[in-house]
Amino acid sequence: MKKINLFSAIGIFIAPGILSGCSEAKKNKEEVAPNIIFILADDLGYGDLGCYGNSDILTPNIDKLAETGTRFTQAYAGSAVSSPSRCALMTGKNTGNTTIRDNFAQAGGLEGYKNETIIRRMNILSTDTTIANVLGDAGYRTCLVNKWHLDGFNPEATPLNRGFNEFYGWLVSTAHSNDPYYYPYYRFNNDSLINITENADGRHTIHNTEISTNEAIQFIRRNSDNQFFLYLSYDSPHEPYVIDDTSWYDDKDWDLNTKRYASLITHMDEAIGSVIDEVDKLGLRDNTLIIFTSDNGAAIQAPLEILNCNGNLRGRKALLYEGGIRVPFIVNQPGKVNPQTLDNLIYFPDVLPTLAAVANAKAPVKINGINFLPLLKGEKVDTDNRLLYWEFPGKQYAARKGDWKVVSVKAGTPLELYNLKDDISETNNLADVYPEKVAEFEREMKDMRTPSPNWPLPGE
Repeated sequence: MKKINLFSAIGIFIAPGILSGCSEAKKNKEEVAPNIIFILADDLGYGDLGCYGNSDILTPNIDKLAETGTRFTQAYAGSAVSSPSRCALMTGKNTGNTTIRDNFAQAGGLEGYKNETIIRRMNILSTDTTIANVLGDAGYRTCLVNKWHLDGFNPEATPLNRGFNEFYGWLVSTAHSNDPYYYPYYRFNNDSLINITENADGRHTIHNTEISTNEAIQFIRRNSDNQFFLYLSYDSPHEPYVIDDTSWYDDKDWDLNTKRYASLITHMDEAIGSVIDEVDKLGLRDNTLIIFTSDNGAAIQAPLEILNCNGNLRGRKALLYEGGIRVPFIVNQPGKVNPQTLDNLIYFPDVLPTLAAVANAKAPVKINGINFLPLLKGEKVDTDNRLLYWEFPGKQYAARKGDWKVVSVKAGTPLELYNLKDDISETNNLADVYPEKVAEFEREMKDMRTPSPNWPLPGE
């Protein structure tokens, strides 16, 4: 398999003279909390990886992380779309309590344009405590590469304003910072907007996945003597599916959309392999925790049936059925994280308290997540006898506890009830059979959420 060209234009993307922030001799890596690399795919389906059952898409590097680490089979994103899912990830709160609860706000926030339509977006607030805040306070050098999607239309809600020391990527509030998608000419280098000259005049010279990987590797190199937290947030395989190289799948009898979708994933997998190789070369692998997941399920534009992107799960991105919120979740650290497959229930609000425990840091008190770090070591944690909760206020609601899940994906419709242990595809609605269980869910769900001025509901 060919290797992607990662370093054709490193000097353009990385500002010179950024200090590592530590002049001490290298510490004994066995005595300090590990480095953390959190890799997030965008709209990757539960069934898009070989280690989750896909037989068509090549993902050998991610599969190896799963084989030699912990693979969760019942992990959930924070939401079924990008902004609220990432807000839940960053703050440890579910969408009944997060500042951002949907991609578009009903009130509050700021107005802006999506294509030619005026919409409102809410941004993460300075009063929100993020993973970067927690790890930064613990002495970590923090960096976000590529997609933030928590700034709304507010240029003062960037990663640099919310706990990150470094930022390389694009912002919603600066629309042209990722234009054209996947082969951008503009790019943020911390708070400066720079040009990717290779992609000038519409040229497709260096792909966003390669740019992001360059930036990630350079950050790791600069901080090889520091504790660091790298949040590497790829665009792939979000639509539109734009990638010129589809040679991995040119022998397949697929339409071009399918070939490009699969190529975006395999291209990202190779890039992840390059990041891991760099960590190995620097002698950091044994003391680096790597997590890989997706922000939600595969989208309606994906070749859902051809590639079985969401496996045998019902629904897709933007719906609170399993296909919209159940995601791959892999954790790997040699000698520290057990090679195992777990069916414990975890979701994005759990990431902040877990990484705080990894870093020996203090997590905020008022959050919805729990620390699942002991699971990675083969110990027991009761993650299942609690309520996992999601909402698009006024439109969709879902909750899970143990084997049971309730969901409504249309405003004003009653909750459907499913036993996911027996019916993972959510085909047999048992709400009429167990009305008392639905009522119990309804009571617990009311206690799980707080009103939001940005998504006001009648009576709140």
